[in-house]
Formats: sequence, structure tokens, C-alpha cells
Amino acid sequence: MLTLAILGGTGKEGAGLAMRWALQNYRVLIGSRSAERARQRAAEMNAELGEDYLAGAANAEAAAAADVVILSVPYSAHKATLKGVRPQCQGKIVVDLTVPLQPPAITSVTLPPGNAAALEAQALLGADVRVVAAFQNVSAVKLRQLDTPVDCDVLVCADDAAAKAAVIELVAAAGMRGIDAGALKNAVAAEALTPVLLHINRRYRVQGAGIRITGLDA
Repeated sequence: MLTLAILGGTGKEGAGLAMRWALQNYRVLIGSRSAERARQRAAEMNAELGEDYLAGAANAEAAAAADVVILSVPYSAHKATLKGVRPQCQGKIVVDLTVPLQPPAITSVTLPPGNAAALEAQALLGADVRVVAAFQNVSAVKLRQLDTPVDCDVLVCADDAAAKAAVIELVAAAGMRGIDAGALKNAVAAEALTPVLLHINRRYRVQGAGIRITGLDA
């Protein structure tokens, strides 16, 4: 079974994915800038799950021990986090959840200098890392409802077909349907959907609006 490192696993979305994958028997490491904070958060999640599923470590240590690295940090921490783990990510799949939101205008689309956070990640990490964009449009509220499948499809964008297929398997393990959404540059559209969904949440007073791709077999 794969070992997954979730950098930013102390946050809401990272924690939800961590617990879902841990319950499916993946080895999950919670990464943080502070190893102490990572261990503390892993202990809290283990208490919630009722068993010692998760471990915590500093980001670089977690990335070094993982087969797949998942990046779940605010855009403001995106570049610094990637620079800190670049050597440990070589030869691996990196799943980038990051959305380039610009507070306080989080309901308006903002394109970063590299057009998408995932494209910036690929440029920074280099050709030996297979970056996959996924999970940008999934509500952290829904992820934390651990006994319920998430009513949301996940757009998965990557230039490497095998990496994309591996991440679609991880999507299914977390209780969602993964959709092959094409090349990594299509992450521009996936990331831009998040502020639209946040606007819908606010406008219609709902929690966790998501997306569904129609016309496909269930």
C-alpha cells in the first residue's frame, strides 16, 4: 500500500483527506512546517478515529518517506513549501490541491503569474516530478463527514497518464469519482472553479457546493 504525505495536513481539507485515506489502509503522514504541530495534529485525528492510523513529521521528512506527496496549503505558502521539499519530491507524484485565492476577494477568479498553481508547481519541481492537479473543488466540510461518500466529482489534470490514473484511484479511495480532465494546463479551469463555488455557497447560503459531470456512467 502506498505511503502518502499530506503537506498542509493540519488544515481542514488536508485533514479530511488524510483520515479518509487512513481508513482505507493507506499509510498517511501529516506534514507541517513544525514537526511538533504535525505530530500534535496527527494525534488529534487518531483520537477522533479511535486508532493510531496517522503520524506527523516536518514537511521534508514526510515527503522523503512518501510514495505520493499531496500539497494542501494556502497559495501564500505554495512556493515556499515546494522549495522546501523539492529534493524529496524527485521521481514522485505530487498532487497539488492549491487554489490561488487572493483574500479577501475569495469569490473572484484570480490567475497567478504562472496561470495555475499546479503549473507553477511543475515549473518549480522540474521534469522528474509528475505533478497532478486534483481536489480543488471539494468542500472540506464534506470531506470531514467520514462515513458518507462526497457528492462531488474530482477533476484530475496531468501530463503523465500513469500519474493521473494513480490519483484517480486515490480519489475513489477517498469516496469520490475522479474524472480525467486532460492535461495539466487544464488545471487553470479547475482552480478557477473554486471561487465560483465559494460565491455560490455565499449567494445561496449552502455549505460545500461541488460539481458533477453529467452524461457519464455512474
